[in-house]
Amino acid sequence: MVKIRLARRGRHKRPFYRIVVADSRAPRDGRFIEVLGTYDPLADASGVRLDMGRAEGWLKQGAQTTATVKQLLKRAGLGAAPQGG
Repeated sequence: MVKIRLARRGRHKRPFYRIVVADSRAPRDGRFIEVLGTYDPLADASGVRLDMGRAEGWLKQGAQTTATVKQLLKRAGLGAAPQGG
């Protein structure tokens, strides 16, 4: 199954995440198919940068989202993103 999830980057106590499309069996920070955007939880503004067209395309193809990514997609304005399972 293909999932849209977060891959952690950054250093100790300074997290920075990539929003990636990956096989569900791959490790969290391991192999991925495509980078859709980034999420900076320490940013003052929304902190989410996302390629909306590519995200919609993956969702239409059946990619599942994690709970956190679902909230981020909503915040970015993608509407009712389907919940992963």
